[in-house]
Amino acid sequence: MTDIATVDLYCIDLPADEGAVDATPLVVIHGLLGSADNWRSHLKVWQRSRRVVAVDLRNHGRSPHAEGMAYVTMADDVVALLDKLSIKHAHVLGHSMGGKVAMSLARLAPERVASLVVADIAPVAYEHGHDDVFAALESVREGQPKTRREADELLGEHVDSRPTRLFLATNLVRNDENVMALRVGLDHIKRGYSDIIGLPDGEQPYEGPTLVLRGSDSHYVADDMLPGLREVLPRARVVTLKNAGHWLHADQPEAFQQAVDAFIQAV
Repeated sequence: MTDIATVDLYCIDLPADEGAVDATPLVVIHGLLGSADNWRSHLKVWQRSRRVVAVDLRNHGRSPHAEGMAYVTMADDVVALLDKLSIKHAHVLGHSMGGKVAMSLARLAPERVASLVVADIAPVAYEHGHDDVFAALESVREGQPKTRREADELLGEHVDSRPTRLFLATNLVRNDENVMALRVGLDHIKRGYSDIIGLPDGEQPYEGPTLVLRGSDSHYVADDMLPGLREVLPRARVVTLKNAGHWLHADQPEAFQQAVDAFIQAV
């Protein structure tokens, strides 16, 4: 789909529990600055019914760092992983940026997607909104903290929200110099940011079964976006989770898990 070389994505690949009857795997794609690790508690629930694969996108988690954050490029990476894992057909769930990757995958390779779950993102271009986050991560990279407490102090120079700082801290690992270092490809992400906040790739609508989950306290899937969303995802069922923001799977984990399970079982 693109001339940019794919990268060999890291993934968590959990087999279905004994006695599971659904042979179609679930593929989970994280959002910006997230990783497969963020989804471990959810994966344990979903593997009761089916094989579950959670990916680290390029420049995230344990996956390689590489130039190119266009959605067609990231969708190509996921298709290459599916080929490697011999998965011909999967339910695909994506949150935020990962939701746009999932939409792009569904539009560009619909034969690979049994159903689509999009978590708190719409197929629209968003305004710039991560300058403080990028500045916080730059502070950690330049400050070379030796403890997580020191790293949190550096993050706090730019980000007031402690939950957000805790989330960003999942991108820190202790390196050979005993310094808390970034494991994300921050420079590649920053250079690709205009693609990240832009439209998902693909020309045709995805005609397969689709669930869009949004948080009641989030602005990412506003009502005025729904007509455009349905042009891209004509079969979309939109469900709003109460008392949930953009990280709705963390704010309302049980409701999120149950909504995904019920949707997939009905497909």
